[in-house]
Amino acid sequence: MSTLLALHSRIIALLNHRLVDAATLLFVRVAFAGIFWRSGETKVVEGTWFQVKPEGYDLFSTDFSGVPLQPHLAANLANAAEHIFPILLVLGLATRFSAAALLIMTLVIQFFVFPDAWWPVHSLWVALALVLIVRGAGLISIDAALSSRLPTVHKEGQTVPA
Repeated sequence: MSTLLALHSRIIALLNHRLVDAATLLFVRVAFAGIFWRSGETKVVEGTWFQVKPEGYDLFSTDFSGVPLQPHLAANLANAAEHIFPILLVLGLATRFSAAALLIMTLVIQFFVFPDAWWPVHSLWVALALVLIVRGAGLISIDAALSSRLPTVHKEGQTVPA
């Protein structure tokens, strides 16, 4: 039994390493970004990022008509979000903000477009977004590089990163 406990402790120690944490958060960022990037690519003219296909506008007039915005505006906002925020997530730049924006988009999709898709689809998207909002981008990110350059803030005699 003590051998199993020692093995368990060793595995936990390995999993708590900074690089494992950084790699895990990188994987979460790429996985979450991929969901929205692939969706965005289905709505644009091939070879462009921001030119919405006529079928993309039609989609917001028919299938996504529950979104409380004009179809043309909703299509363009969704297209921009599905391309800009995934890029930021992969880079690890403005990660918490980008994850929060995609969380809001997920909730709009859940409530106004596909209300029956909570389990298992949207619940997993929300989980990925929450991990990034709570934990941030991790060590392998532009956010981490920028935060190491920020001045520190002094709180009650302690020096902590800003």
